[in-house]
Amino acid sequence: MDRQPWGVRTETPENTLAERNDDSYRLLAGLPYVAMAVVALVDVTAGPEVGFLPLLALGPAFASLVGGMRRTALIGALALALCLLLGAYDGLLGRPRGYTAAASVLGVAAAGLAAAAVRQRHEAELASVRSIAEVAQRVLLRPVPRAAGHLRVAVSYTSAVAEARIGGDLYEVVTSPTGARVIVGDVQGKGLEAVETAAVVLAAFREAAYDEPDLMAVSARLERSVNRHMPAERFVTAVLVETHEDRSVTVLNHGHPSPLVVRADGTAHLAEPPDTSPPLGLGLDLKPPEPYGLSLGPGDQMLLYTDGVTEARDPEGVFYPLSRRAFLLREASPDAALEALRRDLVAHVGGPLHDDAAMLLLRYRGGWSRPPDTRVPDSAGIAENGG
Repeated sequence: MDRQPWGVRTETPENTLAERNDDSYRLLAGLPYVAMAVVALVDVTAGPEVGFLPLLALGPAFASLVGGMRRTALIGALALALCLLLGAYDGLLGRPRGYTAAASVLGVAAAGLAAAAVRQRHEAELASVRSIAEVAQRVLLRPVPRAAGHLRVAVSYTSAVAEARIGGDLYEVVTSPTGARVIVGDVQGKGLEAVETAAVVLAAFREAAYDEPDLMAVSARLERSVNRHMPAERFVTAVLVETHEDRSVTVLNHGHPSPLVVRADGTAHLAEPPDTSPPLGLGLDLKPPEPYGLSLGPGDQMLLYTDGVTEARDPEGVFYPLSRRAFLLREASPDAALEALRRDLVAHVGGPLHDDAAMLLLRYRGGWSRPPDTRVPDSAGIAENGG
């Protein structure tokens, strides 16, 4: 199996908005110089009577917001030198107003250095947390294979947690003796408990997917494992998929959003289960979900995803219209297709996602050509989510 290099399609709020953050950084980095230049210009123009010299302290104050201690110290020294030069120009050297202005700049520069030191220490701690979280993610959400039988595979994970790179969404692809078996799921809740639950589900699936004869047996094994290891108040929604040599697909849905099937001609529909079924881990004597089937031909695609995709809202509260965005999956490369969809999702929200969003794309090999643009205008008002 050709497995995907780790992190190719894993995104966080930091890098999904990298361009915006770069612009903000450049603005803050230039602010100290702009502030000092404006104060100097006003002081020269208005004269010493206005008393603008102490405002040169804005330079080191703004400098402490970005950059390190060295940069803050250099801008503080520049502000002090500029204060002394303007003080000499205004004839304030040796006078109380001149001393007051210099003391103000020095005091603010010292406070800026202290603030920069504290900020750098916190950033180092946060970087350590992120590094540990990334290692945990590599263990838990391993790279999926790029190819499995007739399938080409791509995955995208966008975390809503700014301080870490992992959440409660999970996915895996296992090549078993009967075909490729896939799971995409979402753990109820957030934080470390959700991560522990996801680890339980994935460990059970990786064993069961290879050993069990069919998806019903895999599902039963997952149910037993989840009920044995999880607290009673926690549950997991999941969709299981098994592909076969004859290009048929079996789906088993535990209360999870239905897969989106995109045909080679660009048409798309949701592969709805025949009946609504409960999630994993409820611990109740409920009827297990019934498997249902469909056929995928050459060039057809199936998108598995978590509710962080379909429940993502724009600033006006409109849910992300996934079915109407199926045309974004027309790219020749599954990775490029999924990246186009991910970028569109982030653009729809207009900022960091409020929930983790995992997407796994299965595309059947052979016969693929770029389908026609079958996009539906947003004004058509197709209901994508009942909320």
